[in-house]
Amino acid sequence: MGATHRFYDIHTHGLVRVATATPLLRPADVAYNAQGILAQAREAAARQVDLVLYPELSLSAYAIDDLHLQGALLEAVEAQIAAICAATRDLATVLVIGAPLRRNGRVYNCALALCRGDVLGVVPKSFLPNYREYYEKRWFAHGRHAIGQTIALAGREVPFGTDLLFAHPVIPGFVFGIEICEDFWAPVPPSTRAALAGATVLLNLSASNITIGKADERHLLCRSQSSRAACAYVYSASGHGESTTDLAWDGQGMIYELGDLMAESARFDLVPELCVVDIDCQRILNDRQRMGTFNDGAEADGHPENRYRRIAFDHRPAPGDKGLIRPVRRFPFVPNRQDKLDEDCYEAFNIQVSGLIRRIEATQPKSLVIGISGGLDSTHALIVAAKACDALGLPRSTIRGYTMPGFATSEGTKSNAWRLMEAIGITAGEIDIRPTARLMLENIGHAFADGEPVYDVTFENVQAGLRTDYLFRLSGQHQGWVVGTGDLSELALGWATYGVGDHMSHYNVNAGVPKTLIQYLIRWAAGVGKFDEATSQVLLDVLDTEISPELVPAGADGAIQSTEGTIGPYALNDFFLHHTVRWGHKPSHVAFLAWHAWRDAAEGLWPEGFPEERKGAYDLATIRHWLEKFLWRFFQFSQFKRSAVPNGPKVSAGGALSPRGDWRAPSDAVADVWLAELRDSLP
Repeated sequence: MGATHRFYDIHTHGLVRVATATPLLRPADVAYNAQGILAQAREAAARQVDLVLYPELSLSAYAIDDLHLQGALLEAVEAQIAAICAATRDLATVLVIGAPLRRNGRVYNCALALCRGDVLGVVPKSFLPNYREYYEKRWFAHGRHAIGQTIALAGREVPFGTDLLFAHPVIPGFVFGIEICEDFWAPVPPSTRAALAGATVLLNLSASNITIGKADERHLLCRSQSSRAACAYVYSASGHGESTTDLAWDGQGMIYELGDLMAESARFDLVPELCVVDIDCQRILNDRQRMGTFNDGAEADGHPENRYRRIAFDHRPAPGDKGLIRPVRRFPFVPNRQDKLDEDCYEAFNIQVSGLIRRIEATQPKSLVIGISGGLDSTHALIVAAKACDALGLPRSTIRGYTMPGFATSEGTKSNAWRLMEAIGITAGEIDIRPTARLMLENIGHAFADGEPVYDVTFENVQAGLRTDYLFRLSGQHQGWVVGTGDLSELALGWATYGVGDHMSHYNVNAGVPKTLIQYLIRWAAGVGKFDEATSQVLLDVLDTEISPELVPAGADGAIQSTEGTIGPYALNDFFLHHTVRWGHKPSHVAFLAWHAWRDAAEGLWPEGFPEERKGAYDLATIRHWLEKFLWRFFQFSQFKRSAVPNGPKVSAGGALSPRGDWRAPSDAVADVWLAELRDSLP
C-alpha cells in the first residue's frame, strides 16, 4: 500500500493543517484585495492546508475609517465575496476572511467561513473598541445579540451570529470557532464559550496595529487562551498594505496549541506569507477528557453547546501521506526551550532536591544510604543527595555510599563509582556480594552453584536483591534510610527487581524522572559548575558508559549485557511513555508521531548540547517492534510493581506513575486492546 495507507494521513490521527495568511492589500481596493486572498487560497490548497485564516476586514482593509459606510464599497465587498466563492469551488481548503457586511440597516465587522464555493456562515464582532486609536462604534454595530439569525449573501440566506461553530463530520475533533480582534481583549472572550461548546480550534482575525511590546502582549494572550481553554488558538494580524496614516502594522501570525507555540510568521514582511502547521485536535480532546475543571466550566456556564449552531462542512481533502508540518520533540521529557534551558534544568533538579530535603526534615535520619553502581541512576541520586545535604548544612559524609560488585561488574563502572564517591566527599564503602550470592544460589539449588553457566532471571535477581537487602540493613545499622535510584522509565517497563531489589527504597528521588531526562540533567550539572572539576569529569565519564544492569557476565565475544538491547532504546520508550500517559494517544497515533520524530536524524531539533555521535534514527518497523514491547510491558506486565512503589517527587508535567498520583490502573489488566489497535492500524 505504501504511502496510500491511511496510517500515513494526518487526518486519520485527528491532525489538521492550519495556516495564517498575510495577503497583498490596498486600502479600499476591494477587487485587488480579493485577488490577494485568492492567491493565498490557491497556495494554501497546493500545500494541502485544511483551514486558512486571514486578517480582520481583509477584503476591504481595516484602516479606511468612514469609507466603511460608503455604499459603493459595501456593494463591491458583496460582489467580491460572490467572486471568491466562484473561484474557490474546487479548492479543498476552508477560508476564513474578514469583511464589512450590511444587515437590517447596520454594518457589521464580520468573519466569513467559506468552503468549496459556499459561505458556511458569518460571525460578527462582539466587542468594538472605541478608545485610543480605535473608533469602531462610529461605523459598526456589535454582534453580541446576533443569535440564530441569517444574512443574505452570495445569492442565499446563510447563518449569521455569534452562536456558530463549524464542525467537520469525519476528522475527529475538527471543530472551529471564530472571534475578531478586540473580542480577545474582552474580560470574557467569546472564544471561551466557543471552546466550552466544543470548538478545538479558535480563530482570531485581527487588525491590531503594532507598537513597542504589543507583539509580546499578543503572545501572552494567545498562549494563555490556548492553555486555559484547552484548544489551538490561531491569530492573524494585518500586515503591509494597510493605511499608515497614523498607525503601522506588522502582520503577526501565530498558532498555539495547549500553551505551546507551534508556529509563528515573520513580522514586517513586505510580501504575502502563509504560516502553516499541523494541529492535533485529538490531543486537545484527550486533554479535555482528563481535565475535570474544563468540563465543570462548561457545566457552570449552562452547557453552552446547547446554545450554538453547528455548521457542518466537508472540504473533502485528498487522502494519503501529506507529511507532518509540526514540531515533534524527540525527547518530550527533556527541556527544549533554548532561552530557558538553564532555568528548566535548575527547576527539574531542584524539585528532586526539595523533595529529599523535606523528607530529611521530617524524619531526621543520621545517614542517607545509597547503592552506587557507577551507572546513570545512582549517580544522579547521589548528586541530588549531595545538594540536599549542602542546603541543610549537613556534611556530605552523612551520605553513606556503597558499591557492591557482582558477577558481571566491570572495572569501568566500579572505578567510576569510587571516583564519584571520593570526589563528592561522602562516606564510601564496598561490599563484594559474590560470596553471599553463591551461597544463596547453592541453597536454592541453582545450576550456577554447580558451575553451570546458567544466567537466568533468578541468577540476576539474587544479585539485585542482595544489594537492596544490604542497603536496608546498613540503613538500620547507621540509623538512616535508603535513597532509591530507580527511574520513571524503569517503572514504566517493569525493569526492576520487585520488593527486594531496586524497586524498593525508603524514598526514591528518581521516581518521577525518566532515563532521558536523567542523562540530560547529569550533563547539565557537569556543565554549569554545580560541582568541582573532578566531580564533573566523573559525571561525563558515567554518561559515556553503556547502560547495563551488569548482572550477566560478558559473552565469549566480549559483549556486555545491554539493557536497551533487551527492552528497547530509552529514547523511544520515553517517547512512548509520554504520549501514552500524558495524552492518552492510541498506539497508532504514538507510532505516527514517533515515526515523524525519529525517521531522519538530520531533520528536526535536538536538545541543546546533545552529543553529535549519539544522534540516531529509527524506521517504522523498528518503532513498531519496540512499541509492541512497550505496550505489553506497560499495560500487562508491570503494573503490580507500580502499585507498590515508595514515595518520590513528581518532576515533569508529562506525569509520574505513582499509584497515589497520575497513574492508577489494575494489576490484572491485559494489553490486548492496545496491541490490536496497533496491529490493525499500521501498514
